[in-house]
Amino acid sequence: MQRVLANEPTIEGDLGQQILTLSTPLANAADLDPLLDRIGDARFVLLGEASHGTHDYYLWRARISQRLVEEKGFRFIAVEGDWPDCYRVNRYVHGELPDQTAEQVLRAFARWPTWMWANWEIVALTEWMRQRNEGRPADEHVGFYGLDVYSLWESLYALIGYLKQYQPDALQAAYDAFRCFAPYGEDPQSYAYATRLVPASCERETIDLLRTVRERAAKDAETTPQDLDALMNAEAVKGAETYYRTMISGGATSWNVRDRHMSDTLNRLMRFYGPDAKAIVWEHNTHIGDARYTDMAAAGMFNVGELVREEHASAGVVLAGFGSYEGTVIAGRQWDAPMEVMNVPPARTGSWENALHTMNAEDRLLLFHRPVASDALAVPRGQRAIGVVYDPAREWGNYVPTVLPLRYDAFMYLDRTEALHPLHITPEAAPPELYPWNM
Repeated sequence: MQRVLANEPTIEGDLGQQILTLSTPLANAADLDPLLDRIGDARFVLLGEASHGTHDYYLWRARISQRLVEEKGFRFIAVEGDWPDCYRVNRYVHGELPDQTAEQVLRAFARWPTWMWANWEIVALTEWMRQRNEGRPADEHVGFYGLDVYSLWESLYALIGYLKQYQPDALQAAYDAFRCFAPYGEDPQSYAYATRLVPASCERETIDLLRTVRERAAKDAETTPQDLDALMNAEAVKGAETYYRTMISGGATSWNVRDRHMSDTLNRLMRFYGPDAKAIVWEHNTHIGDARYTDMAAAGMFNVGELVREEHASAGVVLAGFGSYEGTVIAGRQWDAPMEVMNVPPARTGSWENALHTMNAEDRLLLFHRPVASDALAVPRGQRAIGVVYDPAREWGNYVPTVLPLRYDAFMYLDRTEALHPLHITPEAAPPELYPWNM
């Protein structure tokens, strides 16, 4: 990412005055009223985060999601997680796993980075969803689903189980795909490297498997939950094969495969829920903030926020980003490294976070209109993006040049944020502060 520097605003400056005009203090759930008004009848609300390991982003997204469910009839939350793991959470919130707790269900998230969903913040959200669904008719239940593309083996195993139970005569397609992937030892990266060295792949087998499941299970709104699960797993196997095969070459292709898969999965869920369905999406800012207003576009990349805006503008789409000035975060030093609490240094000079910090270091909710070219808000500035791999000493590389009021419809600035509470490294009981939904 290129470096972006701009003069720092003061409250008296043009940018400062525009921020004051477009923003309101953000301290509790009642302060979300202007955002709920802005959402109105929109059917797609995408909620970002500037890292995958920050407590405050999860808590505020939960507060927003609760209000959207209760006040506006939103039907499901779809997240940057794998379909099989998240579908197990979905079964739990629908009351289908009576002998388990939310903590037990979420501890089953075994793929690194486990902390993204195996954390006490999601335990609190999941318990709230289950309690809310109890005693209500099925068509009023709220669901929880994963949009991501990484679950090649998990989805393949789930499909074999489905076909054994419901379509045993169609098992051959699943076994063919299984045999094709078997030599790579359930290591998708080994498969990716192998396809680079040898002109062979499992593409044909995954296409045949997807075709078989599509033919055997009804599609979209006509499916049962079991058929939906099978269709989504078949799409995940196909998407994962394509993703891993293309990622080894680098460039924008694998990123675009992944975000297209997530957008298509969201579309399938909306069709399943029907013409009046409303969806909440939780993903990183880099996925939900419209890529056309960052340097991602110049690299040939698109993302979920851009695709949803393009495809569903008439249904109403609201993209809400998050950011903070400093604090702590959960991340790893490298891929597959142990998770740890890291310090997040003060945002660099010239960034959006630094600009917002100068506004009395106050948490604020910003609601945007489309800026004109002369607006101070129309100037690109770096916006911090922390991934699951993070090194605070290399902070200069974690900024995405962004025109903030075009990338998002709303932005929640939290001056200081604290690290997430992973199940695997925090106490046996959830900290009480994780539950104050209406504070």
